[in-house]
Amino acid sequence: MSSVNKLQLLQQNVQQLTMQKQQFQEQLTELDSALLELGNTDKAYRIIGKIMISTPSKTLAQDLQEKREMVEVRIKNIEKQEEKLKQNMEEAQQEVLKELKSKKN
Repeated sequence: MSSVNKLQLLQQNVQQLTMQKQQFQEQLTELDSALLELGNTDKAYRIIGKIMISTPSKTLAQDLQEKREMVEVRIKNIEKQEEKLKQNMEEAQQEVLKELKSKKN
């Protein structure tokens, strides 16, 4: 695989990770909003399939908090992957530049 192709592939991977990260960040915002609203009410409902079931707000808040923690872990993992890919991209860019310089000479 040529250095240019490798660089393009790495760029695509970074873009995909960025999109995934944005989706998880949106989920995090929604979870924070739901947790905030749950703090203001005693009645809470959970949708299961096509029905809505009354659920103690503390139980629902606990479930949402666990989900929030999972989303945060996923975001951190994506950030680590992003960092590695960016380093690989920099290396690939250097390879492409070397190839271009050697072709000029």
